[in-house]
Amino acid sequence: MRYKSLLLAFALSTAPMLACAAAPAPVATNTKVSFRPADVIAVTEKVGAYQIATLAAGWIPPNASWDTPDPKGWVQGALFVGLTDMADHSQNPIYRDLILARGEANKWELGKRVYHADDHVIGQSYLWAAKHGAPADVLKPMQARFDEILAKPADVTLIYPAEGDANCTDRWCWCDALFMAPATWIGLSAATGDPRYAEFAKKEFWATYDVLYDKDEKLFYRDARFFDRRGPNGEKVFWSRGDGWVFAGLARILEVLPASDPDRPRFVALYKEMAAKIKAIQLGTGYWAPSLLADPKTALPETSGTAFYTYGLAWGVRNGTLDRAEYEPAVRKGWAALVAAVHPDGKLGYVQPVSDRPDNVGYDDTQFYGVGAFLLAGTAVADLKLK
Repeated sequence: MRYKSLLLAFALSTAPMLACAAAPAPVATNTKVSFRPADVIAVTEKVGAYQIATLAAGWIPPNASWDTPDPKGWVQGALFVGLTDMADHSQNPIYRDLILARGEANKWELGKRVYHADDHVIGQSYLWAAKHGAPADVLKPMQARFDEILAKPADVTLIYPAEGDANCTDRWCWCDALFMAPATWIGLSAATGDPRYAEFAKKEFWATYDVLYDKDEKLFYRDARFFDRRGPNGEKVFWSRGDGWVFAGLARILEVLPASDPDRPRFVALYKEMAAKIKAIQLGTGYWAPSLLADPKTALPETSGTAFYTYGLAWGVRNGTLDRAEYEPAVRKGWAALVAAVHPDGKLGYVQPVSDRPDNVGYDDTQFYGVGAFLLAGTAVADLKLK
C-alpha cells in the first residue's frame, strides 16, 4: 500500500536519528531558545520526523488507549491535524504525501462510531487533502456520515453519568469534543457550500458551552462529573489538555468560519475571554499545570496542554485577535518550555498519557496527540516571525 511504503521510506531516511542512546535528563527551561522562524520549523520538523518514523516502525506508546492504533481514531487523527499545518510550512513533500496516502488507505472514511466526536477529527485532514491534490470525491463519505446524523440527531443528555456507559457521547458532552468535531463540520460547510453542517456544529457547540463552561473561572470542565470535584487545596479541577482541546478548537473553528457568520463575534469573545485566563495562569516555567488551578509550586510540566495553549495564543497574535505586546511573552515562554521537553532524537516528552483528568506525567511520556499539538504550536510560532 502507498501509505505503508511512504512510512517505510521515511523510517529508513531517519534511521540515524532514531539510533540515539537512551534519553538524558531534560533540558532546563531557561536554556536559550531561538525564535527565528527557520529554527522553530527545524525543531518542529525534528519532532514530526521522529513521530512519523516511530509510526512507520509500528511503535505504540506505553499507556496507550485501546484506539491508539486506529488510523481513523482521535489519537492519530489529532496527529494528522498537526501534520496538515506542517505540510503548509515545510518544503518536504512527505507530509502532504502521508496525509493523502492515509486518506486513501482509510477510503476517506471517518471512524466507525457514527455520532462520536472522536471519530470525526480525522476528517479535518481530509478537508485539507481535498484542497491539495486528493480526488474530487474524497469528501463524499464524510458528507454521507454527517447527513445520516442530521437525518436522525442524537436525543441524549449532555450530562456525563457518574457511573456506567456514557451514551451522552453521542453528543458533545465532554470538552475534548470541541476540538474533534466542530471544525470538521464547519469546514465541510466551507468546502461544499452546504450551511447545514455549520449550523449543526454551532448549535451543538453552544449547547456544550451552556453545560460545561464555568463563567467565573473562564474555563471548561472536562465533563459534568467534575463540577463538584476539588483538588488538594480546595481548587476546582480543570484539566489542562481538556481546556487545551477547547482553546485550540476555537482557533480551528475561527480559521474556517466565515467573517460574515452571525455567530463569529460570539466565538471570538469566548476565545478572547479564555485567552486572558490562560495567560494569567501560565506557570513561571512556561508550562501550564496538568490541573490548571493547582498549586504552581508542585505542578508538573505537561506538554500537550502547553502546546495547545501556545498554538492558540500564537494564532490569535498572528491574526490580530490578540494584542501582540500583551500575549507574545506568553507565547515565547510556552514555546521555550516545549523545546525543553524535546529529546535529542526528536521525541517529545512530558505528554500526559490518555486520560480524562489531570494525572502524573514524566519526561519519557509521549503520545501521538501531543505531537500533533506540538506541530500546531511550532507552525503558529513560526508564523509570528519572531527574532
